[in-house]
Amino acid sequence: MQKLLSGNAFVFGKNVDTDQIYPGRFVEFTDVEDVAKYAMFGADPDFTKKVKKGDFIVAGTNFGCGSSREHAAITLKAVGVGAIIAESFARIFYRNAINLGVPLLVCPNISKLIHMNDALSIDLQSGTIRSEKGLIATAEPLSEYVLHILESGGIKPLIKNQLEAQKHA
Repeated sequence: MQKLLSGNAFVFGKNVDTDQIYPGRFVEFTDVEDVAKYAMFGADPDFTKKVKKGDFIVAGTNFGCGSSREHAAITLKAVGVGAIIAESFARIFYRNAINLGVPLLVCPNISKLIHMNDALSIDLQSGTIRSEKGLIATAEPLSEYVLHILESGGIKPLIKNQLEAQKHA
């Protein structure tokens, strides 16, 4: 995982729940390509037609609230979202996304500072968010362990690598 990311912002409001991220009527799909087709469908049915790999979601408070379904984090990773920046996250969604290798940044007031399609760059190490319009915001720093999970591509690849290293030690 790169520590310096760039992409355009897709801005959503507060309390974006998992039904907006990935509606429950689509949970029957298990193939990642099928799951990717319905990312953010409940909030913006055309999201997958507009988002490009590496783009960001910016939101207000409580992003990922509601059901604990893992599909919500899977669909955002599958569609290529580079990171999610929000004022706060629902805890279960936060862990699901980090465990899948999706970077999440908590940044106060970010939904009031960033606008739809703003070009952003994010330094995951420092938490610095820069917009093409000159805005500089600082997110809460990620712990070294969270950065390690993200660098490994998620918790499963991290554990797999650790087990392989132990086997060859």
